Amino acid sequence: MSESITVSWSTVDARLSEASVQVDKLSNHDLILRCQTGLRPDRAAFAELLRRYQSQVDRVLYHLAPDWSDRADLAQEVWIRVYRNIHRLQEPSKFRGWLSRIATNLFYDELRKRKRVVSPVSLDAPRSVDDGEMDWEIAGDTPGPEEELTTREFYEQLRDAIADLPEVFRTTIVLREIEGMAYEEIAEITGVSLGTVKSRIARARARLQSQLQPYLGS
Repeated sequence: MSESITVSWSTVDARLSEASVQVDKLSNHDLILRCQTGLRPDRAAFAELLRRYQSQVDRVLYHLAPDWSDRADLAQEVWIRVYRNIHRLQEPSKFRGWLSRIATNLFYDELRKRKRVVSPVSLDAPRSVDDGEMDWEIAGDTPGPEEELTTREFYEQLRDAIADLPEVFRTTIVLREIEGMAYEEIAEITGVSLGTVKSRIARARARLQSQLQPYLGS
């Protein structure tokens, strides 16, 4: 990975406190424009972007690499890449998707370097999707001991089922089901056609439904 930059992005320097009072009132669009002005991004504006989007980076990396102990280092590397390349972002409105693409690309860069198989996705809970194509909720009101055991088994089976998916399917499932991104955004991030994205998600859902059918509510 790249060498760390000197500034610690987890905290804002006291010298920026006055500026931060101003930047926290700016829109995301204006923050990005500030970061694109000059030879280097405006530090106060960049720190505010990090504050607003750090949880997104952490979430993407967590679901892609739940067993990696160095996710904090990866998150810092994501922001280093953002800092160095934000001037190349031509449409500030697409910053969120661009940020997810950087995090996803970094994960696969590291995965290739490590040359080992990992379980790349872990879901905290079953997930329902608004388009009605898949429902991961387990039926029941107040779970008893048997239901709780079934739920734990479901989580384990879900993790294993997603881990068995081909890499391209895992990526689209994370971006769709975890990040809640539109198909068009996923197509842009992954660099494939909209039809390919829909096909991959449909095939991944069908495979997961088949493997998890005993645990899915009717």
